[in-house]
Amino acid sequence: MLTLYSFGPGANSLKPLLALYEKGLAFTPRFVDPTRFEHHEDWFKKINPRGQVPALDHDGHIITESTVICEYLEDAFPDAPRLRPTDPVAIAEMRVWTKWVDEYFCWCVSTIGWERGIGPMARALSDEEFEEKVKRIPVPEQQAKWRSARAGFPKAVLDEEMRKIRVSIDRLEKRLSESEWLAGETYTLADVCNFAIANGMEKGFDDIVNPTATPHLVAWIERINARPAAIEMFAKSKNEFANRKPFAKREEQAPA
Repeated sequence: MLTLYSFGPGANSLKPLLALYEKGLAFTPRFVDPTRFEHHEDWFKKINPRGQVPALDHDGHIITESTVICEYLEDAFPDAPRLRPTDPVAIAEMRVWTKWVDEYFCWCVSTIGWERGIGPMARALSDEEFEEKVKRIPVPEQQAKWRSARAGFPKAVLDEEMRKIRVSIDRLEKRLSESEWLAGETYTLADVCNFAIANGMEKGFDDIVNPTATPHLVAWIERINARPAAIEMFAKSKNEFANRKPFAKREEQAPA
């Protein structure tokens, strides 16, 4: 049995979520609400002591880290539709892109996202409420990031992250002008993992991601959004999240 704990179809949570739909695997989605800080609740920290999503429960075995989960699904379900090539050179090319998104692209986009989204949420809390929330975060680096978001990231940091975003966009656009998919002629985890970060940038970063400036990147985003698995993922995730039970009623569902 597969159960995926995630924030839903966005950022790192989107990677294994879309991979599960692309592979046609039956699973139970468990959407963790970041606005309620559910990932820092004791019931979730029993699943992942780091208090981070996504986390995959496969018959009691917990797999964490978004890209690792995607690779795990390839290994655990070799008969399902493949998202990893079979040729070693092609696999290496795919992994260059998944490594890059994890170590570079994701981080610069994440900082801007924290400034725009997490910062206002953190500043809406009283000092007492904020400190209570922060002390429940098990990773010291995440505690520091919450404090930075509440105070507002320095302009120099935001400027540098925007520079990195532009570098990332240029790299994606160049590659997609040469090939339909990032790792070659086949749709792979390279596309899934980068799409998780790039999807929606034509709205949030429309000055640099748009049909005029980045036609190949925009077309690639549209191609993935039009895939049956992506359409199903977004539709079902929207319904699941809308119908989810409040935390107080869900705690009994969490593993002991």
